Amino acid sequence: MVEQSARAKAGSVAGAARPRSARGEGDQLRKEILAAVNRLLGHWGGIERLTMRAVAREVGVAAPSIYLHFTDKAELVWAALEDKYADLAARMHAADSASAELGPRERLRAQVHAYCRFALDNPGHYRLLFEVPQPAVAQGRINRHPSRHVSAGLRTAFDRCLREGFTPTLPVEQAALTLWSGLHGNIALNHALPQSAPMGDLILQVADGLVDSLVPDPPADGAVRPQAAETAASRRIRAMLTGLAGQDAGQDTNSG
Repeated sequence: MVEQSARAKAGSVAGAARPRSARGEGDQLRKEILAAVNRLLGHWGGIERLTMRAVAREVGVAAPSIYLHFTDKAELVWAALEDKYADLAARMHAADSASAELGPRERLRAQVHAYCRFALDNPGHYRLLFEVPQPAVAQGRINRHPSRHVSAGLRTAFDRCLREGFTPTLPVEQAALTLWSGLHGNIALNHALPQSAPMGDLILQVADGLVDSLVPDPPADGAVRPQAAETAASRRIRAMLTGLAGQDAGQDTNSG
């Protein structure tokens, strides 16, 4: 069986029971559960076959033990991938900080390049994070998805551009999602279509075009370009970020 192969690769024995955790060792079981989820996701390349029972078998515990730490499959998958999203966000933040003297638009560009390089250098991780469908959740939970670490960095960079004279052509929330969508589409095409040569340079060049179109040069006469007006899309994105999606997406709320 595939699951047995996954356990064998991890050095475990199929069907072997895990010794019961001693009092106070619940954190160790949680770590073992997350490690098992990552092994199974890596082996299967998706979540379709991932169940609480499959994870329990991989760890060597009864399924109720999994529910003591995770309420459902979505929480389990999100927790398992959290460190990978955090790694990507940390790389983007480091690139942003290293470019602090170059101005707000170049700091955004540095984040974008770090995002693209992560995808190029870690295609397997990138596919798990952004190309493999994840469990559906209620709209009010979407803002707790670990990808929030990535999108928050982009919004911060766009907001900085707005404050320092590089006015985005779209409201901050919509500009960030538009840029992220463009980057992902560029990378997904690279993953899906046949290539005759490495495409890393082209991916970065397309990414640069996205940045420049969303954050153009300030007017030559030194005038301040007016801030982009709110749109239906920006209000809906803000509602998602605050966990209010599904209530009144048209209501103007403050993002937290």
